[in-house]
Amino acid sequence: MDRLRIDKWLWAARFFKTRSLAADEIGKNRIQVNGEVAKASREVKVGDTVAMRLGPLTRTVTVRGLSGQRGPAPVAQQLYEETPESLAAQAAFREQRRMGSEPALAIEQGRPTKRDRREIDGVRHQAEWDNRWSASIDESNGDDDHPPPRGRPQR
Repeated sequence: MDRLRIDKWLWAARFFKTRSLAADEIGKNRIQVNGEVAKASREVKVGDTVAMRLGPLTRTVTVRGLSGQRGPAPVAQQLYEETPESLAAQAAFREQRRMGSEPALAIEQGRPTKRDRREIDGVRHQAEWDNRWSASIDESNGDDDHPPPRGRPQR
C-alpha cells in the first residue's frame, strides 16, 4: 500500500472518531497536506506533512505509516510523528489554559446568599416597575390636550 485517502488515514490514525467526521473537517478546509488544502479524495503517502486545525490549536504531523483499518491507539500512534513545533505549541496552549484565571475568582464574596438574591431581584423589579408606562393622569396645566378618562366616573 503506497497511498491512502486522507480521510481514511485520519480515521485510522485516530484523529477523528468516524471517517465522515474526518471528511467534514476536510470539507471545511481545516486539513492541509504539504501546505495545500486537501480534499477527501486526496491521497497521502509516507513522508507527507499533514496540518490539522483542531479547535484553537493547529497540529502538524508527518506521515510515518499507512493503514486502511482502525486499530488500537498504540498502533495508530505509530502511523505519524508530531513535529517539534506542534508539540511546543500544544505545551504552550496547555500552560496558557492552566494559568488562565478562574472566572469564579472574580467574584469577591462568592455566590450571593438568599437574602442578597432577594435584594438584587427587588432592585431589578423596582427598576422595571419605574420604567413602565403608567396609566395615571398627570396634573394638567390647564391644557385640554388630553381627552377625558373613559370608564366609570370616580366619586
